[in-house]
Amino acid sequence: MSPPVAPPGWSRWLVPPAALSVHLSIGQAYAWSVFKPPLESALGLSGTESALPFQLGIVMLGLSAAFGGTLVERNGPRWAMTVALVCFSSGFLISALGAATEQYWLIVFGYGFVGGIGLGIGYISPVSTLIKWFPDRPGMATGIAIMGFGGGALIASPWSAQMLKSFGSDSSGIALAFLVHGLAYAVFMTLGVLLVRVPRGERPVASGPSALDGVQVSARSAVRTPQFWCLWIVLCMNVTAGIGILEKAAPMITDFFAGTSTPVSVSAAAGFVALLSAANMAGRIGWSSTSDLIGRKNIYRVYLGVGALMYALIAWFGDSSKPLFIIGALVILSFYGGGFATVPAYLKDLFGTYQVGAIHGRLLTAWSTAGVLGPLIVNRIADHQEAAGKHGSALYGMSFLIMIGLLVVGFVANEFVRPVHPRHHVPAPREAADVARQQPESA
Repeated sequence: MSPPVAPPGWSRWLVPPAALSVHLSIGQAYAWSVFKPPLESALGLSGTESALPFQLGIVMLGLSAAFGGTLVERNGPRWAMTVALVCFSSGFLISALGAATEQYWLIVFGYGFVGGIGLGIGYISPVSTLIKWFPDRPGMATGIAIMGFGGGALIASPWSAQMLKSFGSDSSGIALAFLVHGLAYAVFMTLGVLLVRVPRGERPVASGPSALDGVQVSARSAVRTPQFWCLWIVLCMNVTAGIGILEKAAPMITDFFAGTSTPVSVSAAAGFVALLSAANMAGRIGWSSTSDLIGRKNIYRVYLGVGALMYALIAWFGDSSKPLFIIGALVILSFYGGGFATVPAYLKDLFGTYQVGAIHGRLLTAWSTAGVLGPLIVNRIADHQEAAGKHGSALYGMSFLIMIGLLVVGFVANEFVRPVHPRHHVPAPREAADVARQQPESA
């Protein structure tokens, strides 16, 4: 597939909608829980079994982003979006076949494995291109796209629920819902495939900065630098702290106020989860745009330092004040989303635009690690505390102290981030430009 170079006069503001069409689609992954109860009822699954497609999908997201990042850089965003479209939609179609024939392994394979590859390639597909179109505002540009991933569930969740209500929650109804999802997302993601373009040169705006300004480092060299691994720790710690609340939000707020005069109802807990999703999405565009003004290192100081403070306030005073608990959780989740959206621009600052997509893909293994670590910490400790006879907020005190410790580790790692040593740079800036011109996806 030839690189989709923008014609003269092409507006760079058409690229963020292309990225959004992909990220809003693959963001459906956060709404998987809508399918869990009907699957458990129709196929006789346990809660652990019904989570397998989502868990495998997140693992495949990290792995495909890590191993496919170089291919995305080499073949360009249109190729990557096409691969994401085919895999993500095919995953739903295979799952539809699995539901119709009541073969659960097909749902795990389709949604988790095949669809998970679509998640990973789709997630990194527009990032490098956006940074090259917006070298003056990389945080805002990547924030717009990655905001879509956070907001995808806000659309998918009620849409999927209504579909299951209309088609029925037996195996044939679930199969039909999967089928419609696969076809609808294929159409929506096609808009991104058709719309995306790479800039014609290194300076997308005549009077603006060049995308090749600053140092340029290859993906192979980047993973050999301490800066990459410091950022890996920073992202992993920030995501672990956020996902620990996100994964257990509804039972957590219910447990915190179960013994008070104002217990939280099931519907209010669901509303709290929706608020967290909104904070997650708003943080992606708000905080990443702020990083363009105050710098990437400073914004991560806020994420990690203020995040630790919020956890401390919830741990010590959260059960006595519902507003404090809610505001603290919302701030933490906004930092969770902001951390995702800001890290591509942080990578661009450190390693340049030369292979930033491939480097970003490798860094997302931190997400896969955190996706296992965060829920494991919160759930394992809560189960242990419950077995010891504790209840209410006491179930989570130890988890919150661990989260504070992890955020402090991330804060320290961020302080160790320094400019990359010249021995890792591409030999000469002009050479990088020449290479980029030969490979328009990197220009």
